Amino acid sequence: MAAQFEDEKPGRVLSGPAALLLGTVALAVGALALWQVFRPLAQGSKYYLIIFLAGVLPLVFLAYPAVLPRWAGRRGPRQATDSTNSTRPTLVDWLLAALAVAACLYPVVPITIGTGGGGYNAFLDRQGLLAPIDLLLGTVLLLLLLEACRRTTGWILPAVCLLFLGYGYYGGLLPQSWPVAHAGLDFRQLVDAFYNSDSGFYGTPLDVAASYIVLFTIYGAVLELSGAGRFFVDLSAAAFRRSRTAAGRTAVASGFLLGTVSGSGAATTVSIGAVTWPLLRRAGYPAERAGGMLAAAGVGAILSPPTLGAAAFIIAEYLGVSYLQVLGWATVPTVLYYLGILLSVEIDARRSGVRPVVLDVGSPWRLLGRFGYHFASLIAIVVFLAVGVSAMRAVVFAIVLTAALSWLDRTHRLTPARLVTALVTGVRGVLAVTAVCAAAGIITATTTKTGLGPQAAALLVGGAQAATSDPTLVLVLTALLAAVALSLLGLAVPVTASFVIGWVIVGPALLDLGVAAPAAAMFVFYFAVLSEVSPPTALAAVAAAAVTGGRLVPTMWQTLRYALPAYLTPIAFVITPTGLGLLGIGGVPRIAVAAVVTALSVSVLAVAAGGWLPGVGPAGVPERVLGVIAGVTLLWLEPVPVAVGVALAAIAAAGVLVRHGSTGRTRTPTQGRPRTATEGRPRTPTEEKLCDEPTYGSRRE
Repeated sequence: MAAQFEDEKPGRVLSGPAALLLGTVALAVGALALWQVFRPLAQGSKYYLIIFLAGVLPLVFLAYPAVLPRWAGRRGPRQATDSTNSTRPTLVDWLLAALAVAACLYPVVPITIGTGGGGYNAFLDRQGLLAPIDLLLGTVLLLLLLEACRRTTGWILPAVCLLFLGYGYYGGLLPQSWPVAHAGLDFRQLVDAFYNSDSGFYGTPLDVAASYIVLFTIYGAVLELSGAGRFFVDLSAAAFRRSRTAAGRTAVASGFLLGTVSGSGAATTVSIGAVTWPLLRRAGYPAERAGGMLAAAGVGAILSPPTLGAAAFIIAEYLGVSYLQVLGWATVPTVLYYLGILLSVEIDARRSGVRPVVLDVGSPWRLLGRFGYHFASLIAIVVFLAVGVSAMRAVVFAIVLTAALSWLDRTHRLTPARLVTALVTGVRGVLAVTAVCAAAGIITATTTKTGLGPQAAALLVGGAQAATSDPTLVLVLTALLAAVALSLLGLAVPVTASFVIGWVIVGPALLDLGVAAPAAAMFVFYFAVLSEVSPPTALAAVAAAAVTGGRLVPTMWQTLRYALPAYLTPIAFVITPTGLGLLGIGGVPRIAVAAVVTALSVSVLAVAAGGWLPGVGPAGVPERVLGVIAGVTLLWLEPVPVAVGVALAAIAAAGVLVRHGSTGRTRTPTQGRPRTATEGRPRTPTEEKLCDEPTYGSRRE
């Protein structure tokens, strides 16, 4: 179910020789990735990328069918068809896989073919002077990558790549007075930029996929097989089992913890929804509201340290900083994001009269005492990064630690066979990402060759300057236009590709206006990720609606309400210097002021969106409108706007107090004693399955 709502499409369930071949090659690729961490290939990183792509790209054609089921387009209703259950690659799939091997390995094969070939060094020496065989196989690899992207993500990303390719080829025909016109590139120059340069297929995006993402997907698979995923859900339930809003808090906490395993918004949404939706339903949450909560909590998986989404690794490479720094930049925004969700949960519970639900779980301290070792590897990653160990080595050490600690639990011991399964699962999980990252080289190389980035940035800034000449307002308008552009872009392409495109086009505009590089990069990152919850597509919301059975559009709007802080916080750290404090930059005073004021903004906006002031009661329309104005004003982290925002928030709160007289008159509907999640009705199939499985901390253990 999770695979149906991912940016990447579900693949085949292989069997027989095809499954054996895929498993063997995936195992070899995983072993090579681990070996590269400690004993890099002597020929250099590009040589490793060539070998890595030669191992991964053929597997895409074996693992993903050529004809996608009718629900497997980028968006829309999804209903499984027989094509996804095919266990046999077709003859065409085998031919494409063979072509992929040939096109990928050609640069390193020491065989002379006419005026081409001759091995790796000879291939590099022909940069800018491709031989006919170089041009042919470069074109073949270009077409194969476009087809791989079509199979794994749908038609949109290949179409975007073709648009950039067309711009590179035909841009010289544009009137030279146009800002986006360029001198023009012939096809040989384009293929050379893609196939034999450091900004094409083998550029930074693929380097990130082969060096970081594959290791973290392996780590996630190892962590899942060790039983960590189930422990995180049980711990969340145990921590809030006696709370009035236990069901909602459990869903949010589970989303945060499970994000360390999956790092995927839609997958985390489905995982936590399968477990917590019965609790939410029993507590009285409407399907749409519960779906919005689940989707927002699931997307937090991509935003939350220590395992951010794939684009976070690209940020580290583009800016030349450590991954630990990127984690530091994401920490305060993550806290603010979950603060907004938790406040919305509390507000909804009181506004909707949610019933308390007793969760049949053990003590959280007993769970931590018995299975708390699952946190050890996560903590170890941060510690290793803090003492200067590279991110790649840190995650490998975490894999080893997880495998060793798994022997403390008989049912989840990582035997050699299960370790092999984890390795294969991790590599298979990176197939689609690798295709996307390699294809992103088409975009980055074209942008570099044509100078499109600075030209597009000038257009974006010029649009803002056409409305006003005030430098501050120009920055604000540029940030708003960039946010809209990135949101629209994210509706069409996966998060990783959205970030790459956004960085090469929107990034220069923000940098030209004096925005710090970390703020610009994180701005693009957040809006690329938020496509998962942005109507009218919102993959995570679609997944949540499928779990809860709620109406799709209302679920999307509920998701948007829960995720509102994530849309506003990036603007705050772009438009003012004080906003850098939200990224942990600028010293303790700046960080404290930025965090406190933005937390107040998030709280005010949560109250305005939910229509309820905790401890008082429902807010009227005037108070809610005033709250929205106050919350947005507070995001301008300068003394005067902050003072105005605080005053407006105080007036709105006073209005609610006057309306209701005092906090003592607040009525929060309750209906009888707390009820258990399964009391008074038959169990659902999901609950039957869960009850048949041993639960950490239960008496049956």
